[in-house]
This record gives sequence, structure tokens and C-alpha cells, in this order.
Amino acid sequence: MTFSPDPAQERIIPTDLREEMSRSYLEYAMSVIVGRALPDARDGLKPVHRRILYAMHELGLTPDRPFRKCARVVGEVLGKYHPHGDTAVYDALVRMAQDFSMRDPLINGHGNFGSIDNDPPAAMRYTESRLHALSCDALLQDIEQDTVDFADNFDGSQQEPLVLPARIPQLLVNGSSGIAVGMATNIPPHNLGEVIDGLTALIHNPEITDGELMKFIPGPDFPTGGKILGTSGIREAYTSGRGSITMRGVASIETQEQRGRPDRETIIITELPYQTNKAALIEKIAELVNEKRLEGIADIRDESDRDGMRIVIELKRDAYPQVVLNNLYKQTPLQSNFGANMLALVSSDPQLLNLKLFLSVFLDFREDAIMRRTRFKLRKAQERDHLLQGLLIALENLDEVIHLIRHAADASVARQELMSRYALSESQSDAILQMQLRRLTALEAEKIQREHEDLLTQIADLEDVLARRERRLAIIEDEIGQIKAKFATPRRTVIELTMGELDDMDLIANEQSVVLLTEQGYIKRMPISTFEAQNRATRGRAGARIKEDDAVEHFFACCDHDSILFFSDRGVVYSLKAYQIPMGSRASRGVPLVQLLPIPREEKITSVLAVSEFTEDEYLVMMTSNGYIKKTALSAFSNIRTNGLIAIALEEDDQLRWVRRAREEDTIIIGTHQGMAIHFRADHEQLRPLGRATRGVKAMKLKTGDLLIGMDVIAGAVTAGLDETLEEDAPDLEVEEEIIEETAGPWVLVITTQGYGKRVPVSQFRLQRRAGKGVTSTKFKKLKQKDYVASLRIVHPGDELMLITSRGVVIRQAVDAISSQSRSATGVRVQRLDTEDSIAAVTLVPPSEDDGDAEFAEASD
Repeated sequence: MTFSPDPAQERIIPTDLREEMSRSYLEYAMSVIVGRALPDARDGLKPVHRRILYAMHELGLTPDRPFRKCARVVGEVLGKYHPHGDTAVYDALVRMAQDFSMRDPLINGHGNFGSIDNDPPAAMRYTESRLHALSCDALLQDIEQDTVDFADNFDGSQQEPLVLPARIPQLLVNGSSGIAVGMATNIPPHNLGEVIDGLTALIHNPEITDGELMKFIPGPDFPTGGKILGTSGIREAYTSGRGSITMRGVASIETQEQRGRPDRETIIITELPYQTNKAALIEKIAELVNEKRLEGIADIRDESDRDGMRIVIELKRDAYPQVVLNNLYKQTPLQSNFGANMLALVSSDPQLLNLKLFLSVFLDFREDAIMRRTRFKLRKAQERDHLLQGLLIALENLDEVIHLIRHAADASVARQELMSRYALSESQSDAILQMQLRRLTALEAEKIQREHEDLLTQIADLEDVLARRERRLAIIEDEIGQIKAKFATPRRTVIELTMGELDDMDLIANEQSVVLLTEQGYIKRMPISTFEAQNRATRGRAGARIKEDDAVEHFFACCDHDSILFFSDRGVVYSLKAYQIPMGSRASRGVPLVQLLPIPREEKITSVLAVSEFTEDEYLVMMTSNGYIKKTALSAFSNIRTNGLIAIALEEDDQLRWVRRAREEDTIIIGTHQGMAIHFRADHEQLRPLGRATRGVKAMKLKTGDLLIGMDVIAGAVTAGLDETLEEDAPDLEVEEEIIEETAGPWVLVITTQGYGKRVPVSQFRLQRRAGKGVTSTKFKKLKQKDYVASLRIVHPGDELMLITSRGVVIRQAVDAISSQSRSATGVRVQRLDTEDSIAAVTLVPPSEDDGDAEFAEASD
């Protein structure tokens, strides 16, 4: 018995599984890349879009013809060219008709083709479509003239183009997006006119760079408009092929009038970033408001109609519109990034292209298409002229030709005799035999002769086009110029040169605040509105919950966008934004400063300064406890490292205590614990500028047991006419104690530890040279407890004063309520104190934003 193998086993081919999986997956990946996901760099289309346009062209759905059902088009595409689902074909057709998806739509749609709210389109049996004029003129023109290659369709029954004979760089005009296997593309749309200008520039200058092309193509032009922030992302995408482009919607702040109610501020959004879903944006905003992550919004509604988009965001009365808008940019798709990935197929090979390569690849393709078209026209012209030459031979020998034909047995014999006798080709002989009798007239003969001459001229011109590249480039330039004149539209997307990166300051209102720092290092920020103005000689309100062994060390007013400079006793400066200091209530203790700044335990903050702008013409004047003073440019402190920066060089037993801002024309006044004060100029003669790591010079001679308690700066215009004493130790001329008549200010405000104060005109403090003893600033009342000067400040008319005691009681009052007195006066009661309490710090309330750019008050200790 013989064994016969199973026929099924005979068909089994042994193979390595790893090799088979690798080969099969690679074939699948390339099929997806080439056949579905990535656009061709020549016509900018994927196969499905190309097949839809070609099928509509074959159906004759031109712009001058009636609309046809989309189902008819989809069926044509599925049956002839695209062996996939109808959903994929219809979705691609719909997108080519959406004016919010395509910068220049390729299909005219009739019916519901979806919306920017991501509403789905109607079913294909309801909608109708036809080709857009741009598609006919710029993509399908000359397709019958052998301009592109054709190939068999999926079943070999039809021929389809492998690429359309595009006359414009369609891939740049409308962009493309797709995800393949292991790669993806995301090309933004551009303005048709700008792209044509860039292509024209490349034709005239083949050596042009990407940067020079950006003069003609400054950036993407999205169909939904909006803004592009900055050019760095655009430049990166155009030069390297990849880049992140920041898009932002267009919004304005308007005041909405309401009947019977106060006017409300509203934010009106009229344009959205490309590919942003309007309904999803509104839903996201509502969600953030409900979650308390977005403050200041009272209502949101969509008032969009056929005239355009309009999203109205109604704000609360206490909201800051610009801050709310900045938060919308930061937290919602109202600002988003377009990740450009300029990947396209070049000769069926995926390549990452820069701007010049995009245009160069298209230009080479278009030149090849023109050469193919020219060869086609030349071939047709030569074939026609060949026939005309035969007809002209027949007309020259008309009688003989007629005699030959009449006596021939049949047409084949006549053809052969004509070919043999007159050296004609078969096609020429057939043309003579088919010629009508009316063409034997003299007029018809003349027409044939004229046509022959015209064809000779046309053939010479076509041969010249094939021979000279300049002619081909001129044809390309002429064709794209005609398309630009017919279809170009103004740019919709605005490119803002300034980069719109939002930092934390953009999301926070620049409100007035009070910052309090205790001896043990607890800090907090409070709204200045927490403390309303009170009458003079009242007790004030508690500003902090102070521990028994703690006291207020620094108390100053600022605005939330200010940079707060913290100067330590070691001469090191640290920096923090005011809004980074946690907000606290009046009763809260605050947070440890060491949680906000890397301050060593043995280091203590001795002076704090609020700076709104680091200008070039300002200086920081620093003074130590031993009386050394120096002046350093403010700009030297604009960039402070996280771990601090050396501000002044100190001796071993010295400490940095006071820091103020000043200009060269200003003057400086320094006060002591026992009521002395010295006033001298801050110019380069008295106080020359020094670097950061320097010690400084002597500021003032002190009496035995006296201490420096403060320093302030007076604007130069105020002291321009004051008397000046050149001697360092000029005698102090006593001034009788009296109430001074009210002057225009400014004044030297003297506050004592026991709550007494007065305003002294600056004119009573004569200018001296630095390092003198100074003059008397105040006399003290005879009290049970010893009184000293707690603060010496410069004040102006309309200023408001805030005082805080060592136990944390705060009072806010107008400076004008304090009497103006002489240097010898004792002052009036400014704040009523409890037993064993004393004034710890004094600060001035900074001007509000409505007061212009006035300088903010500086810190006091």
C-alpha cells in the first residue's frame, strides 16, 4: 500500500514567522502612508480627495452645471476608484466643501454640510454638490492633455490619475492633516495670493532662502481668521519642517448698556483659532466657571448668526476684563497651538519639507506638466499638419487625383495608388478619400493653406517652449497670475509680531495690596481695601494675629504686579513678585517667608522695596546700621537669582538696614532715633555710583547712644531752591515751635513711637554735605514712657498713611489730617495706643491705577 500526501499539505510553504511579520507589516505601513494618510506634495491631495474631484469632473459637475446629489458622487467614487466605505468618501467630500475647514474650498456644497459647532452634515441623500471654479481652473485643467500619468483602478476596469495637474501649490493653500503608521502630517493653510507671490519670487530667484520667502508668505492664513502670536514658530516650521504656531481668537472688551441697571463689561469673541469647536469652547468656559477655576464671569451666551460669530461673555461688576480674558486664553481653547509637521510624499517617499522645498517640488512638477502638455499639443499639431500637407498635395494635383479615384476599383485600391504615386502616408490618403467635394473650392483650398501656415508657426512656438526653460517658467508665472487675479482673497489671520506667551502676571489683576512681615519671618498680603480710612487719634483695627514673642517688622503698600526686593542684614537681596505672596485675612498670621525664599536661618530681612519697573535712570540708595551709605544702579537688580544676589559689601559688625530708590537730581534725608536729621544731595559729587559688591561712604555723624532710624528720598524739583550749607557741622539754628501755614508740600512726616506725629515743610531742612551731624527734626513730649522717632518719611498732598503697632494694630488715615508744624514742635496724636504698645512701622498707600504712573511707596521699617 502506497502513501499519498494530503493535497492541502502540499500547499504549505515553510517560512520564518519573524520575517513574514516584518515584511507584511512594512507592506501594510507603506500602503497606508502612500495610499491613504499622506498627501502628495505635487497636487496636495490624498487619493480619496483626488478620486472625488476626478469623478466629479467625469460626471461633468462643473460650476456652470446644476448641483447633483452627493450620494451620486459617492457611488461613482466607490464603484470606479475607491474600494472603501462610503462614510470615508462622504466625510472627505464634506470637508472639501466646508469654508471653516478649507481656506479655499474645492467643492460647492448645497445643503447642510456641518458647522463650526461640530454639528454633523446631513446624509448624502439630502445634500448636493458640484466642483468649485478653483478646482476646475487650478487642479483639473488640461487633465486630458497627457499632463499626468494614469493607472488602472482597483479592478482594472477604469483608468484614474495618479496626480492632478495642479497649477497652484494646493498643499500650502489648503493644508492637510493625517496620521499614518509611525508618522503624521499637519500642514497649515495659507493665503492663495501670498503663496503665488512666493512661487513667483522663487521663479525669479532660484537661490532665495526660506527667510526671504517669508517676506512673501509671512505665515499661515486660517479660514476662521484669528491671530498668530509671534513669528518664531512660523520661522521654525518654514525652515525645519516642524514648529509650534500659537493661535489666538479675536476678542474685544465692550461696555453693554442695560436698562434700569448699571452698565456691564462684556467680552465679545468674534473669531476662533483654527479647528476650534465653538460649542465645546462655550461648554469648557461654563465648566471652569462652575468649578470656580475661572472667576469674574456672570453669564455666557452664543449670539452667532448668518452674519458671523459672536460669543458674549458677561462679566461681574467687580471683575477685571483683561484679567478674565487672559485667563480665557490660558485655560481654554481660545488660545491654542498648531503643531506644524510639514510631511508630504515626494515621489512616493515621505519627506519633511521646508517652505522652499514645498515650492521647489511643485515648480518641478508644474514644469514637467507643461512639457508634457506641450509635447501633447506638438504631437497633435504635427499630426494635423501632416494631414494638411496631404490635402495640399491633392489640391495641387486635383485632376489627376480625381481621375485616379474615379477609375479605382474600391477605396483600398485608391489608397494604395495615392500612396505609391504621390508618396503619401496611409493617414494622408484616408484624409484625401474622406475630403468633401465642397472643400475643392478655391476658398476652402485657401483655408487649408492658411491653417497649414498657422500650424507651422504653432509647432515652432511649441518646440521653443520645449527647448527653453525661460519660456516654461514664463508660462507658469502667467497661469498662476491669472488664478491669483481671479481667486485671491485678503488675508484673514493677523500675525502679531510680539509673542503672546502669558505669564502669571497676565492672569492676575494689578490691585493695591498691603504686605506685612513680622520679626519671626511670617509674611502675608492683604487687599488695601481691608483698611478703610479713619480719623486721626483713633485706635485702628487689628491687622494681624501676632504671637506674644513676635512683632511687626516690615509693613508696606504695593501693587500685585510689583517686584518685591527683600534685603537681608548680610547685604543679600532676594526677589519675589507681590502676587506670589499668599493672600491672608486681617486675623491670619501669614506664612513663613522661608517657604517662599531660600533665606538661611541666621539671616534676617531688614529692608523691603516694591519696584514696578527697573528703569535705567534710577538708583538704589542703601544705608547700613553703622551709617555707611552707597548708590547703585537699579538695573543691576533686574535679574536676581533664586538664591539671591550680593547688594553691598559689609564689615563684620555691620548690617544693611535701609534701601530706597532715587535719581541723581534727588536729595536724601536721614533721621535718627533721638530726633536728628540730615539732608544732602544724591548727585555724583556727594554720592557717586558704586557697584554691587562695595561698601559705601559715611552718611552721618551720630551723638553718643543715638541710632539711625530711617532714610527717605525727596524729588530734586522740590529742593531746587533750598539753601545749602557747605560745612559738615554747621550750627543747628533753632526754629520756634509754631504751627506752619499750609504749603503745597511735600513735607517731612515725623512719627514717634508713642503715636505722635507732624508734617514739617522740607524747606526747614537745609541742604548740607554728607557726613554732618544734621539738624533737629522734632521735640518729644514729656511722657511717662520714653519717646523716640519711629519713622521719618516724605509725604505729599493727598497721600494716605498706614501705621501699624508692634502688636499688629493698623490705622489708615489721610496725611492732610496731621498738622503742619515746625521742626521744634512736638506734633499731634496720630494713633491712640494701648499700654506698652508702640508704633512699629509706617507706610504710604500707593496710588491707584487710575492715578497714572506715579511712583509707588517704598518699604519702611
